[in-house]
Amino acid sequence: MSLTKTTPSIRAQDIDHQWFIVDLEDQVLGRAAVQIANVLRGRNKPTWTPHTDTGDHVVVLNAAKVRLTGRKLDQKIYRHHTQFIGGLKEAPARRYLQRHSEEAIRRAVWGMMPKGPLGRQVMRKLKIYAGTDHPHQAQKPNELKL
Repeated sequence: MSLTKTTPSIRAQDIDHQWFIVDLEDQVLGRAAVQIANVLRGRNKPTWTPHTDTGDHVVVLNAAKVRLTGRKLDQKIYRHHTQFIGGLKEAPARRYLQRHSEEAIRRAVWGMMPKGPLGRQVMRKLKIYAGTDHPHQAQKPNELKL
């Protein structure tokens, strides 16, 4: 008679999604994005399951005050295509962070997510704001130290 241990698979109704708030003032973009991605996916919980959304909601504040190390402000290039002929648009990180700081953080976190329906579902729980004002006080978010 052998007793086997099985790892329980968490069900969607058993998951408690919490809300966290992150202040990115003077934080390095890549290092902060790793920790945000882990909380969004639920990798910081003992109940993490790879095929289920076990993560929490994250509200990011002061996105405009995030920083890059080294010479990335001048050498890193953000690109997108308009889908028209010759429509490749490029912007150095310095200009991109001034104009689209929220999108720069969203791109950094998306690069660490699984691509597909689960990754898109998890990314919907990420809320990014350039300043300190946000409409999520009703959710009573806990502060997340990076």
